Amino acid sequence: MNRNRSEALLSRALKVIPGGVNSPVRAFRAVGGTPPFLVRGEGSRIYDADGNEYIDYVCSWGPLLLGHRHPVIIEALREALERGTSFGAPTEWEVELAEEIRDAFPSMEMVRLVNSGTEATMSALRLARGYTRRTLVVKFEGCYHGHVDSLLVKAGSGVATLGLPDTAGVPEEFASTTMALPYNSIEALEQAFAARGNQIAAVILEPVAGNMGCVPPRAGFLEAARALTVKYGALLIFDEVMTGFRVARGGAQQLYGIRPDLTTLGKIIGGGLPAGAYGGRADIMSMVAPSGPVYQAGTLSGNPLAVAAGLAMLRYIRNHPELYTQLEQRSAALCAATSQGVTVNRVGSMFTVFFTPHGVTDYEMAKRSDTAAFREFFHWMLDRGIYFPPSQFEAGFVSTAHTEADIKRTAEMAAEFFEQKTRF
Repeated sequence: MNRNRSEALLSRALKVIPGGVNSPVRAFRAVGGTPPFLVRGEGSRIYDADGNEYIDYVCSWGPLLLGHRHPVIIEALREALERGTSFGAPTEWEVELAEEIRDAFPSMEMVRLVNSGTEATMSALRLARGYTRRTLVVKFEGCYHGHVDSLLVKAGSGVATLGLPDTAGVPEEFASTTMALPYNSIEALEQAFAARGNQIAAVILEPVAGNMGCVPPRAGFLEAARALTVKYGALLIFDEVMTGFRVARGGAQQLYGIRPDLTTLGKIIGGGLPAGAYGGRADIMSMVAPSGPVYQAGTLSGNPLAVAAGLAMLRYIRNHPELYTQLEQRSAALCAATSQGVTVNRVGSMFTVFFTPHGVTDYEMAKRSDTAAFREFFHWMLDRGIYFPPSQFEAGFVSTAHTEADIKRTAEMAAEFFEQKTRF
C-alpha cells in the first residue's frame, strides 16, 4: 500500500506533537512502521490520507458498537448542533442520558456524567476513599484504568506496549496507595484483605480485562471480589469503560450477574464522542458535591453534543436487543480462524489473538506471548486492508456494521497467514 501521505504527516507531527501522536499506542512502536493517518470512517471501514481502505477492528478502541457514522447518531448530532455546542449549565438531555444508563445498569442508582473514562475512574476512586475514609486501593496487574497517577502501576495497555514498568512523574507516595495483584487470583486477593483489609477503600477491576489483550474472568473470581469487599467494608468498582454496552447492554455485570458498588463508563455513552460517567449506590453517590463533601466538577461534563450522540446510541441499543446475537455470531465466526500455537480469547464482541500456545488468564501469561510473531501478523493483515489493534496487549472489537463478507475476508487472510507461517 502507498503510505507516502501518512509518512509526510508523521514527519510534520513529530515536530509539534510528542512522538507524533496524541495517545502513545497510535505511534505503532510495538509493531513498527508508519501509522496510517485516517481521514474518514463509514460503517465497518476506515480510510487513510493515501486513499487506502481498511476493515476496522479497533472501532475507536471499542465505543463504535454500531460502526462509523451510524445514521441515527449523525442525525442526533445535526439536531444538537442547531441547539448549541456547550452551555456549562443543566439540560434535560443530561437527565435523560442518566436515566438511560440507570435503566441498563440497575446498580448505578445515581450517575454523574464526566468527559472520559480516565475522569470517571479518577472520580470513583476519590469517592470510594471519601466514603470509606480509607486510603488503599487494590487493582490488578495488566488492568488499565486511565492515566490516573496512583493507578499507573503495572497498568498494561500502552504502558506495556512501550515496555515501561510504571511511568515517570508519579510520586512514590501516590503509587504506595495502590496494591497491584495478579488478575484472576482469588488467593492473592484473599491474602491482601487478610493483611490489610481494614485499610482498603476499594477494589477496582476490569470485569473482562481489555488492556493486556482480552482476558475473561475465571470462574469465581468476580464473586470472590464481591464477597471480600462486603466482608471487609470496602467498595467494589467495576471499570466498564470497555465492557459497558459492549459485552451486553448492562455490561459485564449483567453478563456475570455481579452487582458492584460503583461503575465507570467511557465514550460508548457518548456514541463515540468524548464522554464518561461514574455511578452506583445512591448512598455513596450522595457524597458527591454539591450533595456531599467529595468534590468533582467539569465545564464540559454532559456537553450537548456527546449527550445527544450517546442518547441516540443507547436508545437504539435498547430498541434493538437482537444486535447482541448478531455480534456474538460474527465475532465467533471471526475468532474461529486460528492455528496451533495461537490462543484466541473472546467475550462477546471483544477479542485478542495471542501468539502463544498456552492459555492467557493474567498479565504474566500475556507477556509471554510472541510479540515478534504478532508484529508479522499485524502487518500482514494491514497490508491486506484489515486494521487490527497495533499491539499484542490491546483488545479488538467487532461492530454491527461488520458484514458476513467482512468477517469471511478477515478470517481467510488470517488463515492464509497461519498456513504460510508453519511455526504457528
